[in-house]
Amino acid sequence: MIKLGVVMDPIAGIKPGKDSTLAMLIEAQARGWTLWYMEQGDLYLRDARPRARMRQLTVRDDKRDWFTLGAERDSGLEELNVVLMRKDPPFDIEYVYTTYLLELAEAAGVMVVNRPQGLRNTNEKLSIAWFPQCSAPSLVTSNSARLREFLLEHRDIIVKPLEAMGGESVFRVTPDNPNLNVIFEVMTRHSTRLTMAQRYIPEITQGDKRILMVDGEPVPYALARIPAPGETRANLAAGGQGVGVPLSERDRWICAQVGPELKRRGLMFVGLDVIGEYLTEINVTSPTCIRELDAQFGLNISAQLMDRIAARLA
Repeated sequence: MIKLGVVMDPIAGIKPGKDSTLAMLIEAQARGWTLWYMEQGDLYLRDARPRARMRQLTVRDDKRDWFTLGAERDSGLEELNVVLMRKDPPFDIEYVYTTYLLELAEAAGVMVVNRPQGLRNTNEKLSIAWFPQCSAPSLVTSNSARLREFLLEHRDIIVKPLEAMGGESVFRVTPDNPNLNVIFEVMTRHSTRLTMAQRYIPEITQGDKRILMVDGEPVPYALARIPAPGETRANLAAGGQGVGVPLSERDRWICAQVGPELKRRGLMFVGLDVIGEYLTEINVTSPTCIRELDAQFGLNISAQLMDRIAARLA
């Protein structure tokens, strides 16, 4: 029997009708796999052996009563067959430390999804730089003067932090914005923090498409997250509406460009963000939208992922 551990944010605080991690766990449990629940603070290292406080987990597809935590034990991670690393950003130094512990578990024979080294080396914003043929003009800098030059060149830009998620601290900036200096100062922490700027892509009004990749291959439908009226951000967490759409020819081309590198890095479950013709982010920490796509198109994306995991464990 496969023993699956999950590292995630507190399960009591998730939105069960939308949570992709819950969908994965329900599918794993349906296969007879045993589930063990961990939060980031449960992991620790003793004499070079990665360990954790684990609690046995039972899950249900019930919006009012979706989980039960059972027996607790303290044991080495090597007792598990696979660990799903599904802790949400921010991608801070504690997250990096956690990947080191999980990498030690991987060295002991545990399969970690996504692979710890891949998580560390694939910043969700910066990683688009590996695929310039897919991306809109962008700048990463801590220098406010460079941001201002980029703005004057493109006239309409998006500025966002490198470590956050869900549309947090994302600004649309034009040259006539009276708060321009303040925005650049806050985002760069007075020229001490790297920040990303991208040329504004007007096709955002048609949706910021989330394309899910399973072991380097795309799910054939994307969730186009359409911004709420008066909002620039399309993230569901920021009030965007999710509309399922088939992948376009350009979408499939982008996936073909990115997929082999994702697979090489051990990134088995990834969410690409595409606006118009352009790849804007590569989400590797805890990509979502499984539940929405499953519901709209009669899919079982979690089953595709568990099939790949089972094949690797065989």
